[in-house]
Amino acid sequence: MEPQRERAGRHLKKGRKRRRGPNTLVGAAEAMRARWELEESQPEAKKARLSTILFAENCEVTHEQLCELLKYAVLGNSNVSKPSWCQLFHQNQLNNVVVFVLQGMSQLHFYRFYMEFGFLRKAFTHKFRLPPPSSNFLADIIGLQKKETTGDLSKMVKGSLPSTSSKVSISLRNDPIIQKYGSKKVGLTRCLLTKEEMKTFHFPLQGFPDCENFVPTKCHGSITDNSPLFGLDCEMCLTSKGRELTRISLVAEGGCCVMDELVKPDNKVLDYLTSFSGITKKILNPVTTKLKDVQRQLKALLPPDAVLVGHSLGLDLRALKMIHPYVIDTSLLYVREQGRRFKLKFLAKAILGKDIQCPDRLGHDATEDARTTLELARYFLKYGPRKIAELNLEALASHQELLAAGQGPRNTAEVVQQSNTSVLECLDLMGQRLLFLTREAETSELSSSRNCQTIKCLTNKEMRSKWTEMSTVYAGPFSKNCNLRAVKRLFKSFGPVQSMSLVLETHQPHLCIQYEVLEAAQLAIESLDGILVESTCIKVQRPVTELTLDSSTLVKELEQDSENRGTIYLSGVNQTFKEHLLQQSNIFLGLEAVILPKDLKSGKQKNYCFLKFKTFGSAQRALNILKGKDWKLKGRHALTPRHLHAWLRGIPPESRRTPGVRVIPPPSEQQALQVLKVDHPKIAAWRWGRKIGKLYHSLSPGTLCLILLPGTKSTHGSFSGLGLMGIKDEEESTTPKICS
Repeated sequence: MEPQRERAGRHLKKGRKRRRGPNTLVGAAEAMRARWELEESQPEAKKARLSTILFAENCEVTHEQLCELLKYAVLGNSNVSKPSWCQLFHQNQLNNVVVFVLQGMSQLHFYRFYMEFGFLRKAFTHKFRLPPPSSNFLADIIGLQKKETTGDLSKMVKGSLPSTSSKVSISLRNDPIIQKYGSKKVGLTRCLLTKEEMKTFHFPLQGFPDCENFVPTKCHGSITDNSPLFGLDCEMCLTSKGRELTRISLVAEGGCCVMDELVKPDNKVLDYLTSFSGITKKILNPVTTKLKDVQRQLKALLPPDAVLVGHSLGLDLRALKMIHPYVIDTSLLYVREQGRRFKLKFLAKAILGKDIQCPDRLGHDATEDARTTLELARYFLKYGPRKIAELNLEALASHQELLAAGQGPRNTAEVVQQSNTSVLECLDLMGQRLLFLTREAETSELSSSRNCQTIKCLTNKEMRSKWTEMSTVYAGPFSKNCNLRAVKRLFKSFGPVQSMSLVLETHQPHLCIQYEVLEAAQLAIESLDGILVESTCIKVQRPVTELTLDSSTLVKELEQDSENRGTIYLSGVNQTFKEHLLQQSNIFLGLEAVILPKDLKSGKQKNYCFLKFKTFGSAQRALNILKGKDWKLKGRHALTPRHLHAWLRGIPPESRRTPGVRVIPPPSEQQALQVLKVDHPKIAAWRWGRKIGKLYHSLSPGTLCLILLPGTKSTHGSFSGLGLMGIKDEEESTTPKICS
């Protein structure tokens, strides 16, 4: 069915096809391509820049990973490892590092008051989700940890761990290990992570959206305290698709290594992470073993009641792309205060008295690490929680931190070798300063200070409801004899449909179409509103509710979001689309990434995708080509930032709201006027954005800026934070100015 515009003033006769004129645009495009290539291939002066694509699959960046980036930004590649989740090119061209922290705000606040954060959303291209806030957010992101000790540690020997016989005052009752396990010995089954704990600590689980292609180990036997333990450790490298497996080691009880394999990644390697993995290009070159081979081998080796033991084991299982139900994670078994974790190297020395991961060796030994985790689990089972608590691990760790901070070597190369060196110490070495924009000097009490209000915002479900209603359109009226099958096929051509229902309560039938993505709904409105369908002019519009009243303005602002300006949405793609795209990639200049969403249940590729380009101009040119006669796709510029799309998909769906106008009057005139006061959340968001904008324009070019909304905790639960980052460049043509 071919829709016709009413304003065209004519109808196509049934059965006749309209003749197409010669396509002069194709010839013009060919003629201009050489000029585009010349423009985009001009050599540029080296400038610090960030990668466009973040490698975190769910777009969530941990506080530790933020600390990685800050250290690297300050000291560079010669002293610290590159950040594992993004790329910072030409670090030596950075002039300053500035971090703005908006205490009391979360990702929900940013999108609840999206209009008010005008400068932030337009100036900063890179956005990512942060986990819910810890007790001391600032200390986490700059690598500072509480250095509290109990008893007299002044007599401890420099550079070595104190003996367990040191006279320290230990309150066993308050030890986190005792609080979790009690003081008596426990069996193996008590040490297993529960399904809820595995979910909390991001272990791969059956049925979860980000694990649709993961392979289960098929270990579903009955677990007892006598079930066999296997130590597992993996090494990874950084590829164009994120972290991928390069080595796996599996150790059985007794210390026998039953599997030690090098693995060739499926994608192009960007960084071998040699300082951690010990893997180099030379080592991997002759390797032919692939991920599917080790998956098959591991499934064959493990008995039905096997228990895997590892340190931060969830990361290893994700690298393996495998799901295993019975796990012991030694970083969680040896519980630490405030949810922090002891490093494997520290536990090996403190518990087992052995040195691992020695600095004179290139990278870690996966077999040694796997064997160590197995020994740590056995020690815990043999001696029980009380024995562990008596070792006072927190005091020993604090002692090491004090040595690193105050008594260790002071030259740059030696200081940063300490695993817990803070960002502030790195800055001190370089004579730089890290600026935090906060409302109080004592950040740990910000949330309760009189100057920092608690801002009420939408819940996760309400946020999803807003996006759901904005992604819903009503179309009609249709004649009673209309070919509904053709009409439905037409609406499905704009993108994936969540549901489609016929509305019969009206004089003439209407359709209610709920799309999965906002772009599809907007494309349907732009393409079909006002067309003639079988001699009837139909209207395509969103439902009018309190959540969609500002949808037109919001859509315009989303189009101007810096992350969306270089991204286009396409509908109608199929399994062979990627192959065609690669074959003709020379006509798509500046293409940086192809994002192909998959169905969460079947794992099949959906019929839409996102293409990310370096510039808005490149994206616009590609969109014109792809919508042309050769490709016949439907598309527009993107509206949903990648991290937001991932976040919304992760929120459990709720029952659909009944569309319609719902106006809730305020109880009193005084409360109605309250919204105009300057301390209203909307005003607070606007003022934050304005202040940061003024400070940003005063910074020198080449300054790395991070805007961090740490997240909040309330009676409704924990709310994720949001990070925005970018490098202020000399060319700020795309950066909006602040109007006074």
